[in-house]
Amino acid sequence: MLAFDFGTQRIGVAVGEMMLGTARPLTTISAEANEVRFAAIGKLVDEWCPTTLVVGLPLSLDGEATEMTDRCRRFARQLEGRYRLPVVLVDERLTSTAADESLRERALDWRTRKAAIDAEAAAILLQSHFDECRRQSP
Repeated sequence: MLAFDFGTQRIGVAVGEMMLGTARPLTTISAEANEVRFAAIGKLVDEWCPTTLVVGLPLSLDGEATEMTDRCRRFARQLEGRYRLPVVLVDERLTSTAADESLRERALDWRTRKAAIDAEAAAILLQSHFDECRRQSP
């Protein structure tokens, strides 16, 4: 699986294996132009051959949709249409905070954390998806 932490300036990307139930940060796509973003995503899809794509769905702390929620849903529909792969939306509340804490624990300076936070957040949301799937299976 490939997971995406969508943002207007950057998209964090993580890769994971459902059978193993593990996720890891892969890269950050730093571009605002859609054609550049989707060209980079297309290369990742070709390289990793995922069977499913996961997109983080930002909600307010009380679970309400925001303007960014609608943008992420649109991004998910675009992924599904372009790559003909199923797309799963996963609640991403507090993943960026958890990602920053995880990077701080590794004693990374703020510049390094800033460059890595989006991919780390994508890995956290993908890992939470794997964990939820394990909890739901008998």
